[in-house]
Amino acid sequence: MKPEPLTNHTPTVLFGAFDRHNFGDLLIAQVVARMLPRRELLFAGLAARDPHGDGGPPTVALARIAAFARGRAVNVIHVGGELLTCNAWEAAVMLAAAQRVQALIAEEAEWLRDPPTWAREHVGVASLAPYALSKSALAGVRVQHLSFNAVGGVELDVRDTALRADVLSALQSADSITVRDRETLARLAEMGVNARLVPDPAAMTAALFGVTIRRHAAKEAMREVREAFPRGYVAVQFSADFGVDATLDTLAAQLALVTRLHGVGIVLFRAGAAPWHDDLAVYERLSRRLHVTTVRVFASPNLWDICALIAGSRAYCGSSLHGRIVAMAYALPRVNISHPDHFASSRKHAAYAATWEVAGLAGTVPLGELANAVDDAMAADPETLRKTAFELARRYRSEFADHAGR
Repeated sequence: MKPEPLTNHTPTVLFGAFDRHNFGDLLIAQVVARMLPRRELLFAGLAARDPHGDGGPPTVALARIAAFARGRAVNVIHVGGELLTCNAWEAAVMLAAAQRVQALIAEEAEWLRDPPTWAREHVGVASLAPYALSKSALAGVRVQHLSFNAVGGVELDVRDTALRADVLSALQSADSITVRDRETLARLAEMGVNARLVPDPAAMTAALFGVTIRRHAAKEAMREVREAFPRGYVAVQFSADFGVDATLDTLAAQLALVTRLHGVGIVLFRAGAAPWHDDLAVYERLSRRLHVTTVRVFASPNLWDICALIAGSRAYCGSSLHGRIVAMAYALPRVNISHPDHFASSRKHAAYAATWEVAGLAGTVPLGELANAVDDAMAADPETLRKTAFELARRYRSEFADHAGR
């Protein structure tokens, strides 16, 4: 039987990895919600989450979906992100409170002995890929339409067979699938799964949330940044694993060159406060390597403050893919950097840039090439950047409307 399309009358569960503080996941959840007006919505993840004013949605754990449905049929939308390659052990660590992180890391061997049992006990679903829900995983819930929206899975080719099997099972139970880069499209094709290609939901950031972001740009934190750097600044972010002294030395030298070449300041911000993301202490260590007049650490974890910081910058540079995508939405120069020891982790950045980026603009570069890449990006044609931003938003809006059956 052909599945019914999504309708404004069907309660809808938005499911994803916005159950922890990660800038991109919080943002795409809000984008998809905004594109479903007048819909009864529930935000669900693997864990319950109180956003505490950081701009993300309040989120319930999987077990609460049945109570939301109350016997009704529901739509379930995986809102996006690199969901297909996150295993249950990684998810549990990223969701853990700070005092539990080391204990869970130490349980990796136990997880490997019996992954399904460990996953059920720790994240609530007996799947090696718990952010890829199948209809059967939602016990007691009648799912009318299950969809994957602009998801990523670039590294499926190097994940273990059991995880790939769980991902395949979830995808085979879906009624519609879109992916955000050509590499993921190819990975799914190899598995016999048909999908459509769309930009990431964050391509809609400026189009949907311009008023909200301008309001946050007028707040004190952003006023202080503008006063400190009247000639502008580069918004810079990187994950905590860049915190080795030699790596910070290289970063500092490259960023100092950027400030000299362009007369700009450097503003360091977090694109994620969850475990394995960004660390203010590492930023402070980097800032001590730069001249005090050229650098600021932007401490706010608020989603819209971060968007305002990127939107008001002269350029974005960092290890966050969604930092880049928001810069693309605002037609700004952008560069992603790769960790010197973990180049494979930047595959999703390279895949997205290869799919959607302006020709000639760098995707991901080694740290030693950062200053040159920023220089090249800032020389890019502004009109070309604007056209790219407009086209990506137009394409996502069109594809989502078709995806939602509206």
